[in-house]
Formats: sequence, C-alpha cells, structure tokens
Amino acid sequence: MPYLAKILIYPIKSLDGVEVAQAEVLSSGALKGDREFAIFDAQGKFVNGKRHPKIHLLRAVYPNTSDNQTVSLKIPDQDSSLVFNLNTDREKLTAALSDFFGFSLTIIQNSLMGFPDDTDSPGPTIISTATLTEVASWFPGVTVDEMRRRIRANIEIAGVPPFWEDHLFSEPDKLVAFRVGNVRFFGVNPCQRCVVPTKHPDSALVYPNFQKIFIQKRQATLPNSINLSHFNHFYRLSVNTRLPTSESGELLQIGDEIEIISDIN
Repeated sequence: MPYLAKILIYPIKSLDGVEVAQAEVLSSGALKGDREFAIFDAQGKFVNGKRHPKIHLLRAVYPNTSDNQTVSLKIPDQDSSLVFNLNTDREKLTAALSDFFGFSLTIIQNSLMGFPDDTDSPGPTIISTATLTEVASWFPGVTVDEMRRRIRANIEIAGVPPFWEDHLFSEPDKLVAFRVGNVRFFGVNPCQRCVVPTKHPDSALVYPNFQKIFIQKRQATLPNSINLSHFNHFYRLSVNTRLPTSESGELLQIGDEIEIISDIN
C-alpha cells in the first residue's frame, strides 16, 4: 500500500527545507508554512536559484519545527550562524541578505498560499522515494538525499516502485482524484523542472550534461501506461496538485495511506 513517508516544508522559498511529521492544509490547497516567505529584488523578481546561484551557499535551519518562524542562517565567511525570527527580525534578516547578495532586497510573506512556482496548482508537489533513488542512480556521485534536495518536492511516497506517482496525472483536461489519509487531492500534471536540479544544492556547481542525461533516462523509464500528452519534453518530474477548499484545516501525517480514486473531467 502506498503511504506518506516524508513531508518537507520550505519556509523561505529557495532556501533549505525542514522535515515535519504533519502539515496542515490551507484553504488555497498549499501546506501551511511552505514557501510562506520569499526574497525579492528591487524589480520585484524572485531571488532564487534560477537567477542567483549564490543562494545555494546559504544554509538555513529551523530550530522549532512546530511553527518554522525562527531561522538559523549560516552565511559564508560568517564565524557563526545568525538567528532571526521571521516576524520580528525581518528587517535584520533583510539587511544581512542584502549585504550577502550585494544588492537591495525585500522579504515578503504570503500566509494564504505561499509562493509556489505554479499558482494554478499550489498544492504540495509529490514524488516517491523509489523515484528519487532511481534518478540519483543516473548521476554517479549523487546520493538520494542530494537528489531530494535538488528536486525539492513536498510529499514523498514509499511502498511503490519508481515513477508510481506518474499515475497521479492523466490527460491535460482531466484531473486524477486521490486521497492521502483523509485528505482529498487532485493530481494535475508532471512538474516541469528548471535549472535548479542541475546544480549541487550546497555549492551551486553544475553537474555536467545533467539535463541531457535526465531527458534521455526519463523518456526511457517512463511507465508504458502513462499518457504522453503532458510530455512536450521529458524534463519533468514529480506531480503538481490542487486540493479542494473543503480540505482546509485537514492534516497530512507520516504514515497516511494513499489511494487513487478516479480520473475526473
């Protein structure tokens, strides 16, 4: 039986995540606290790994996983980590990050939906442990945990073979209904990957030919029963989701069983 093995929340978009035992669903369908804060430059653009590889050099730890409102940040060339409360110390954190990046920035909070890459499908992204293991094997020297940090999915499923989660989407005009514990989900599409997975999550060094290897292997290992209509290219991995507003306040918990219900129009 497929079951929920890991839940990962990323309190500050593009920085390190934190593993939690349970997560609350917001009315938007996003997980409470996930990408709740984001860093923006003066032009209102995200400061992220796509545009600023230097962000990979920052290490973020969240000492209190019950609310993730306190971050311990290790900045290169600083003797020790700096601790900030994301509510009361945001100006100090902004100043420290502006100094690190060398330009003015702001930190903005969105407690209703966070800042997902896909605002049409802001639910948690889903992948299986077996998939991460398989994909890591395509790249000598890359561990499963490193691949996990490259892909940055929210929910990890165990008890299934590699790429089982590809059954959680169908044709572009259909959704796949499924349950995680008591929480209803709609699977939408395979997530289009960006440049971030090509880079080492600590150093930002690019793995040679990462996208080329990934695309070749992904196409070769795609389950035969999967509808190809979403795959205008094969640089896609994990599943984007939506959750109905009725699930607001529900909890996802480690160990929850997962059941596919049906395709719906």
